[in-house]
Amino acid sequence: MKKLLLVFAFFISLPFFGQEDAWVHLQDKPNSDTYLATPLTMLSQRALERRARQNISVDMKDVPLDAGYYAQIKNANGITVLAKSKWLNAIHVQGTQADINNLQSIFSFVAQIEFADTTLNTTNKSAQRSSHSKNKNKFAAMKTSYNYGTTSAQVTMLNADFLHQEGYTGAGMLIAVIDAGFPNVDELLAFQKLRDDDQILGGYDFVNRSTNFYTGNNHGTNVLSDIAGYIEGVFIGTAPDASFYLFISEDVANEVPLEESLWVEAAERADSLGVDVINTSLGYTTFDNANYNHSYADMDGETTFISRGAEIGASRGMMLVNAAGNSGSSSWKYMGAPADAAGVFTVGAVDAQEDIASFSSFGPTADNRIKPDVLAHGENVFVIDHLTGVPKPSNGTSFSSPVMSGVVACFWQAFPNLTSAEVRQRIRASADRYNNPDEQYGYGVPDFKSAYETVLSIDKENFMNTTTIFPNPVNNVFTIKTNDNNSTGLSIKIYNLFGSKVSEKVNLKSNTIEVSGLNAGIYILKVINGASQKTFKLVKN
Repeated sequence: MKKLLLVFAFFISLPFFGQEDAWVHLQDKPNSDTYLATPLTMLSQRALERRARQNISVDMKDVPLDAGYYAQIKNANGITVLAKSKWLNAIHVQGTQADINNLQSIFSFVAQIEFADTTLNTTNKSAQRSSHSKNKNKFAAMKTSYNYGTTSAQVTMLNADFLHQEGYTGAGMLIAVIDAGFPNVDELLAFQKLRDDDQILGGYDFVNRSTNFYTGNNHGTNVLSDIAGYIEGVFIGTAPDASFYLFISEDVANEVPLEESLWVEAAERADSLGVDVINTSLGYTTFDNANYNHSYADMDGETTFISRGAEIGASRGMMLVNAAGNSGSSSWKYMGAPADAAGVFTVGAVDAQEDIASFSSFGPTADNRIKPDVLAHGENVFVIDHLTGVPKPSNGTSFSSPVMSGVVACFWQAFPNLTSAEVRQRIRASADRYNNPDEQYGYGVPDFKSAYETVLSIDKENFMNTTTIFPNPVNNVFTIKTNDNNSTGLSIKIYNLFGSKVSEKVNLKSNTIEVSGLNAGIYILKVINGASQKTFKLVKN
């Protein structure tokens, strides 16, 4: 195993002689009209509801690859199919350069061949490959009051404890963790709450095409613990009441382009299941075959296969939280893919004093965008040991990312009608370097209490400015109209002029209110939405 936060022995896995990796991009999706007319054949109801909240339409990217095209590629001479992506309408294949190129000659539905070794492409952005050494830190390593124990510093740094005290602990939020394995999550005490409360909804091992996801490398177990671990008074993650899908896309023994394709497959699965937040503590820059290495010029969010997939994932309305990488102290100091994607929320690492961790990877992206987005505790941060089940300190943006992912889920739980883009921006705007970002700190350490209060203040202002009633005076029925996007269930209270409450209705299912039972006269009406309320003089005829 290699490229973990700890030093592992590793070996070079040479590709089969003459074999190349490539993505075969297809021209179209012939049955798209049928699928688009029946979106539940592509996406779960939960996924469609997440889209609807954010005004995101189902489109061609959601349509599966054509099964006939796939079968013909799979049966082609000398071709091995390894993965596929509906988002990118592409099939990951392996074969000789000649056999792969021949696909475009014999199949009219093949639009383009994209070799992982870009020097083999007829057109490519840059044939120049990075010469940096292999990065061994691949793993971009009701009101509730908790005794956090060992996780106190990593939780309170972000004011996640404030969200917990307000009752936002991740309940109802769905998080996918895409990583290298989750051994002993089905046994350790720290995950007993997840198991007892049925918070693990499923998972899949894409590397081995297996439904057993409680296997593989322990990195994923450590990562999951920072979000979901729960031992009262000893260790509590940042979103202990969230639900989870656990996906394995990382092949620790080999460093191959296929891992990028498997990650895209996992992200597509997460999207279809209605996941809100994806945590990825992985990043790609170098491979066993140096011809496949990415250069800094590739870190523009548009070049690598995984970053293109991540950008589509973000456009589906999910929050994609990704570790920046652990290369800050090396000659290759930059983030890896997909942390370079514009729609990915990239997380660097600081120590308990909020000083930058020396290993935390740098931005900006090749096209000069700010990365990382924000920072969280990642140096001497606590995780659950996968063997002993007890907390231990560890290092890496691998862990600052899940610490952040859990708080993101809690924040979004508080304001479910915010779009994913609005969530990203509200969090960035709360960070301590928002007005003066730089190449390693990004926008700095967020303050989720400040972000929460800012959104609440905006909601109150919107509610006050947009809420009206009509008609007034009223005979028997009046209607409440509001343009407040975060209205989640209005309530009303009506008082007479002596201050006595004469009517109350909570969690209105309709904004049309019946008042025929009131005597003619003047009343005080309070319209309430969460912490916001607006008072009207109501005249009853």
